[in-house]
Amino acid sequence: MNSLFKTTGVSFLAGLAGAAVWSTIDFNDPEQFSDFPQSNQTEVSFASQYQPVNSYPSTDAPISFVEASENSTESVVFIKNFSGTDPRRYSMFDYFFGGGGAPSQQVSTGSGVIISGDGYIVTNNHVIDRAETIEVVHKKRTYKATLVGTDKNTDIAVLKIEETNLPAIKRGSSRDLKIGEWVLAVGNPFNLTSTVTAGIVSAKERQINILGGDFPLESFIQTDAPINPGNSGGALVNVNGELVGINTAILSRTGSYTGYGFAVPVDIAMKVSNDLIQYGEVQKAIPGIEAVEITPELAEEMSIETLNGVIVTHVIKNGAAERSGLQRNDVIIKLGSQAITGKGSFEEALSYYYPGEDLSVTFLRNGSMKSANLQLQNLEGGNGVIKREFYTSGVLGARLEAVNTIEKDKFGVDYGIKITGLTRGYLRELGLREGFVITQINGDPAKDPNKVGAYLEKFSGRLLLEGVASNGQPFMQTYNVR
Repeated sequence: MNSLFKTTGVSFLAGLAGAAVWSTIDFNDPEQFSDFPQSNQTEVSFASQYQPVNSYPSTDAPISFVEASENSTESVVFIKNFSGTDPRRYSMFDYFFGGGGAPSQQVSTGSGVIISGDGYIVTNNHVIDRAETIEVVHKKRTYKATLVGTDKNTDIAVLKIEETNLPAIKRGSSRDLKIGEWVLAVGNPFNLTSTVTAGIVSAKERQINILGGDFPLESFIQTDAPINPGNSGGALVNVNGELVGINTAILSRTGSYTGYGFAVPVDIAMKVSNDLIQYGEVQKAIPGIEAVEITPELAEEMSIETLNGVIVTHVIKNGAAERSGLQRNDVIIKLGSQAITGKGSFEEALSYYYPGEDLSVTFLRNGSMKSANLQLQNLEGGNGVIKREFYTSGVLGARLEAVNTIEKDKFGVDYGIKITGLTRGYLRELGLREGFVITQINGDPAKDPNKVGAYLEKFSGRLLLEGVASNGQPFMQTYNVR
């Protein structure tokens, strides 16, 4: 029994001593812990525990999205894409190949953003892709829309409705947008009179390899503001309600938003839109090279000491880069005053220039820094504004266009007519595919899209087509057309 009392007494006194020592420790003084052994294990911390009161965010100026919502929601519209309703598109197919009647009507939907009071609206190309009729719904009123132009390279399209005094959205700057800023995704899915979700900018200059076109320009703003189907083409705005991006894609395995949304930067979207409105064609400035991202493996293989920049993999013959002295394996680290961190920033920096403008390039060659001046070219190899000619045919089920300088170099041809926008019709039934280049028709050179389109629509008899497939393989095929 005495032993039990002694043990209890010692324990009690030890507890009092421990409490006294504990009360003298200042947990806000890191010097008192400088001699403690450090663990190599990953810590799991709980933010609610041992948190000094003065470290919580101030509640004096709470974040509010009311102003941003009020400034942007009225500028976002609902878009309907109607397809499969034009019998002219199928008449030649039915006549030659005995197909059935036109398919039943298909309707797809999305969102758009009013960018001018006189009725210009920007949306995604995939929202209006293959549309035969487009309708825009704004404030419960429905308008028939005209397609001004599209650009698959950025997934941007411009529509026009006949109306005045529309609430054009105020434009911000995507180049000034910072990672960590609050943003709102504003859409009009399923004609729900605008929906607004909030999040932050989690990354910029993202490439996710989803765009089509011959020169895909991916430099997406990544956000965790929820973007769901139907929000495509809607507005990404900052806390002032200013447009900073066009909502385009989500990263998802289910088809619904799961944490990653992507938007085309507004500075790119507006440059593309203005070009389509003014010229009917995006005025793309070509430096005359192909380039790739620097990976750790490439850096080690080529003895490059930086992962910033892009590596030149191909120099186009007689292009701007070749004339300025750029060579294969040069590492471009700056365009003008813009530092290049990767392929996304390289493409975005180029997108703001026009053909004919001069551009200084800073690059590394064998570890030495050098510079050159380029005079940027257009897609035809010149320095001025271009207006490309197209021939669109429902009978052929395609749009025909002359190949540009880049494509001539890629396919090794001097001329040709490229098939784009391929849908159900005559050319598809012949076995031709998107991106196919026709160089000869019955032995005659194919140079003018209007002449080629009109000829194919009316031709009957033995048809010999020569050209190049999109993978670069030569092609020659004879058909008997009734």
